[in-house]
Amino acid sequence: MTAPMTLGIDFGTSNSAAGVAAGGRPWLIELEPGEQTLPTAVFFDPDSGKMRIGRSATRALISGDEGRFMRALKSLLGTPLLHEERRLGGQRMTLSAVVTQFLAEIKARAEAQTHMTFTHALSGRPVRFHSRDEARNAQAEDDLRACYLAAGFQDVRFMLEPEAALRATEARSGLGLIVDIGGGTSDFTAFRQDADGTTDILASYGIRLGGTDFDQKISLARVMPLLGRGSSIRNSFGSGTLPAPNRIYNDLSSWQMIPFLYTPEHRRAARDLQQQASEPDRLARLVSTLEDELGHDIAFAVERGKIAANHPQDADAQIDLKVLERGLQASLSGDDISALLEAQMQELAEAAAETLKLAGTAPEEVNRIVLVGGSALLGCLQQEIQRLCPGATVENRHALTAVADGLAIAAAEAFA
Repeated sequence: MTAPMTLGIDFGTSNSAAGVAAGGRPWLIELEPGEQTLPTAVFFDPDSGKMRIGRSATRALISGDEGRFMRALKSLLGTPLLHEERRLGGQRMTLSAVVTQFLAEIKARAEAQTHMTFTHALSGRPVRFHSRDEARNAQAEDDLRACYLAAGFQDVRFMLEPEAALRATEARSGLGLIVDIGGGTSDFTAFRQDADGTTDILASYGIRLGGTDFDQKISLARVMPLLGRGSSIRNSFGSGTLPAPNRIYNDLSSWQMIPFLYTPEHRRAARDLQQQASEPDRLARLVSTLEDELGHDIAFAVERGKIAANHPQDADAQIDLKVLERGLQASLSGDDISALLEAQMQELAEAAAETLKLAGTAPEEVNRIVLVGGSALLGCLQQEIQRLCPGATVENRHALTAVADGLAIAAAEAFA
């Protein structure tokens, strides 16, 4: 019996990709002209009701088009928010339906590019969608499976993302560790490999911590104070002052929560805070952010600043906030990133150590570390991992496409 046509899909928090194998090698499909990766972002036009995805969605946001922008929807899998109805593009729909439409568009574009019909999907998934909640972790996979089936696939199977990345690595004898830092989760796989490519997976482990969490930490420390975080608010019901409530700033610095702040209730609350604030000018920026729906513009500015500050030559990197106010900037250096993310880097190192413990091996035995994911390229992370495994060499040549490449290779065998 002929194996079904299977599409390998890396549905990521920040970026997605799709591919197939050709002659035993991965071939990633151009889901946008000239691009092998697609931002996992959507934009709803309020007039036409149509959904734009990828760079088209980002361009609509940057151009100031009227509509609703959303990103990091993968982080909502397994949560009640995924199934709550929202008004998007002039219609009420769940975020589950948004994920379904995104996956359906990937399927349609892949079929248009390859002139093939994909009935089955092999999807990547983190080792754990949610670190310490097994019920929610299982629900997240169920949610994602339902989205794939609703998107038009007859069946879907899942492969752990770090194990998929391992399929795409070059053979090299010794003990290795995949360090896959995604947008919302981080995964690790310990493996032993012979020179001929024979590979034994020893253990996989994961936690719910990723690049969007790094962005949030930086934003809370460097940007949100400029919008009034930490400012004193006069107590309406007595004497003295109280600090501005953290909840609104936590949500505003979280990619997936930003769209939920654009409501009359939140805008009214921000105006009330400004009226009682000891620094009304700072709270005025919060009001503008919510009224003009600038939350994602700020998040992109933080992300760009983080990337720039990670390069030693950009010692004076800044988070450019001109979208809020002409000349407004927040300083950010590589040393700042290291200091702000110290606790997160330690948590990642502990997760890597736990992976090796599960594999029954010592960190000193590891001779190869394979970095996967854009956030894995942070200098402070590489330093932390190398401290853990001092005898290992670090590889990052295919950091941005390893998972998708591995899924493309494995897709040919998934339903054979």
